[in-house]
Amino acid sequence: MSTFKKALLQLHLFVFLAGLTGPIGYMIQLNGLVLVFYRMSITVLALLVIGLFSKSKKENTTSTKLSLLGIGSIIALHWVCFYASIKLANISIALVCFSCTSLFTSLIEPIMSSKKMEWKNLLLGILSLIGILLIFHFDTKFRIGIMVGLLSAFLAAIFSIINKNVTQNLDTFTIQFYEMLGGVIILSVLIFIYNTFTHTSFIIPQKNDWLWLMILALLCTVGSNHLMLSALKHISAFTLNVTLNMEPVYGILLAFVFFNEQKQLGTSFYVGFTLIASSVIIQMFRITQQRRKTMS
Repeated sequence: MSTFKKALLQLHLFVFLAGLTGPIGYMIQLNGLVLVFYRMSITVLALLVIGLFSKSKKENTTSTKLSLLGIGSIIALHWVCFYASIKLANISIALVCFSCTSLFTSLIEPIMSSKKMEWKNLLLGILSLIGILLIFHFDTKFRIGIMVGLLSAFLAAIFSIINKNVTQNLDTFTIQFYEMLGGVIILSVLIFIYNTFTHTSFIIPQKNDWLWLMILALLCTVGSNHLMLSALKHISAFTLNVTLNMEPVYGILLAFVFFNEQKQLGTSFYVGFTLIASSVIIQMFRITQQRRKTMS
């Protein structure tokens, strides 16, 4: 199997696991801020254990570690917004909003990396945006959840672009550990500030929540992030984010089967989702064609 095909396989497996995070987050009875704190904390502890048995331990500069900690804080805020969108709307809406990441990437990446704007990428991103606007206009009860979900997509775009630039020559363990640690640090500060001003105590998960948090951290974070970071070394940030538009397919199907969310959604949702799915199919066709031309 070629390196490129292996990267695409890793990417799609990562997307499937990412699709599980919405339904699992919905079942956890915690707000987004606390939920993500526990998710990242468990992940850091798991990575510490893995690190004890890791044979290859590379020393990294302080600036590299600080960069990874900073990226981790962006990931944390992205996840907080994502789960907040689920709580404010539902799983399907949050996942569809997340697919607008490709639009934000197409706009931000040329600015951040001095890369030339690709208008075909922008048009595909706009197609996704039209789908979101259709849902936003007609399903008014989900508007706050949609806005928070779009903020989550914006942060995801920034994360993926910076992450690709910083992590090219780093091993996946180092990337995961310091990014997750950065998330734990920023969330600890935010939770402390929130509890101080609201005079509330720190929330301890219930028994059932612990089970789902462990699955979310070990399978959908440690395992899936390893796949994503490995794939990102061989594909572009835009390709990653457009492929991630398939995440709603898995998550929404699960939401329909287990939570009957189809009863909450109108025609505008399905029209919007069709436009977003179309952008995914077109982009994957373009990637395949470009790859064939390069190989020939």
